[in-house]
Amino acid sequence: MVYYVNRTQVRFTSRATFCERSPPKNMFIEIVPGSSQPIFEQVTMQIKFSIAAQAIRAEEMIPSVRELSKQLAVNPNTVARAYRQLQDEGIISLRRGMGLAVTASAPGRCVVERKNFFREKFQNFLDEAARSRLSQEEIDEIIKGSRSD
Repeated sequence: MVYYVNRTQVRFTSRATFCERSPPKNMFIEIVPGSSQPIFEQVTMQIKFSIAAQAIRAEEMIPSVRELSKQLAVNPNTVARAYRQLQDEGIISLRRGMGLAVTASAPGRCVVERKNFFREKFQNFLDEAARSRLSQEEIDEIIKGSRSD
């Protein structure tokens, strides 16, 4: 039986770093077991967002498959699949004898991908608001976070 941790703090400390930098910030990976998005995609997306937010920096080593799967309480194959996807996209690369590290080009690419992700979500919100016939004032109220209840 596998138990999923809803919110796990994963500290991306380096086994070795290639640049002198301040210590990495803590980052959270939140696994939502009931989500329609597969767990490996949740891990992939949240690592990308952490890179975009500079919680994980370029050239920084990331935890091994075994370490991360243990911290998240998920199957190692799930983490391996997420890492393979990140490697295929050029976000992380294998450093022989050391492990996986964030590529130098990853932060810029992850920032763009994060913006596109939220732009699409926001557009979907606007489309649904229009179909629901919300007024511009109601949309503005929702965006500002005010309540009229």
